[in-house]
Amino acid sequence: QVQLVESGGGLVQAGGSLRLSCAASGSIFSINAMGWYRQAPGKERELVATCLSGGSTTYADSVKGRFTISRDNAKNTVYLQMNNLRPEDTAVYYCTTTAKTMGVWWTDYWGQGTQVTVSS
Repeated sequence: QVQLVESGGGLVQAGGSLRLSCAASGSIFSINAMGWYRQAPGKERELVATCLSGGSTTYADSVKGRFTISRDNAKNTVYLQMNNLRPEDTAVYYCTTTAKTMGVWWTDYWGQGTQVTVSS
């Protein structure tokens, strides 16, 4: 009922930047949180950053000061600006949202993921 389409991943050298985008579509009535998680090979999925509808944000300690999450509520889109990338940021990045759709209460939805690879 909610589709999340991510874009912006790729290969970058250490110290470089990437910007991820994620657009939510479907029979959306309301969206609360939007955010990003990541999963590196052999590791568990971990929180990167989240942004509530009112604008408050949360970041993992490992990305504070380097990553910035933002959202455009009119477009149901969330962004992740990633600066000063490090090899340890290499992972599949997943977009997620908590949304209420017609006839369905608040539910978490996930995108397919986009690969970010940082070379040293």
